[in-house]
Amino acid sequence: MTKHSIKHLDQLEAEAIHIFREVAAEFENPVILYSVGKDSSVLLKLAQKAFYPGKIPMPLLHVDTTFKFDEMYRFRDEYTKEIGADLIVYRNKEALEEIGPVENWTCPLCSDLLKTQGLIKALSEGNYDAAIGGARRDEERSRAKERIFSFRNKFMEWDPKGQRPELWDIYNTRHKPGESFRVFPLSNWTELDIWNYIYTEEIPIVPLYYASEREVLHRDGMLLPTGGFIKPREGEKVETIMCRFRTLGCRLCTGAIPSKAKTLPEIIEEVMIARKSEREHRAVDQDRDGSMEEKKKEGYF
Repeated sequence: MTKHSIKHLDQLEAEAIHIFREVAAEFENPVILYSVGKDSSVLLKLAQKAFYPGKIPMPLLHVDTTFKFDEMYRFRDEYTKEIGADLIVYRNKEALEEIGPVENWTCPLCSDLLKTQGLIKALSEGNYDAAIGGARRDEERSRAKERIFSFRNKFMEWDPKGQRPELWDIYNTRHKPGESFRVFPLSNWTELDIWNYIYTEEIPIVPLYYASEREVLHRDGMLLPTGGFIKPREGEKVETIMCRFRTLGCRLCTGAIPSKAKTLPEIIEEVMIARKSEREHRAVDQDRDGSMEEKKKEGYF
């Protein structure tokens, strides 16, 4: 596979850069939500291009559950320092203290208190009127309903039936004090677009995306890597499997997939024949019917 400029990617890149510049022009206090995953890495590259030769003019916000993979924390700190970005790390300390040790946490608790409520608190305390994120429409059905500039009321709630039209890429950014927008420059990208762009632009990513022999156990239909606070329960067996991650989240609810893809071209080939979204390996998306749409109405990203 040879590297080359793909016209389709050029168009997606131009659209995303336009969206970044529109946010910078129309909002007083925007922020970029940084999850440390592959989509966030693409988002940062696009932000760098949008404001080159200057630095990214808005801070990065990582809503940290404290349950991420160690490799993600190392990558976050090293890479944001390397590119000179302003990083804000926010944790819902009250929830962490109230629930206590990691053994007491579950995926729904983590999603509701550390992600959704943590994000709402972080955006409210920062008084941000626009939050740019890396969500894509192909990830999950409710995300396919999102506008690129997705309006949120003063309670940061999302109404999928009351969205503003975006005809001919004209964005209505009017908002009253307390109201805000979630902005998705990668809305029209696919997982395959993301990987092709990472390959073409030589974008650094967390090593967990590459296949390697890892000790895992089977739990709730997922391959969970052992180590740290993920320990085998009675009846569970630890196996060494060649695997990688299609998506990255908390260790509590992110599963690996069997894979031999150790390079970007191999990952791209693997994604080309995949028939299910990478989100199927995130337990947080399957904990109840209509899970993601309900979470988004409540304030989840």
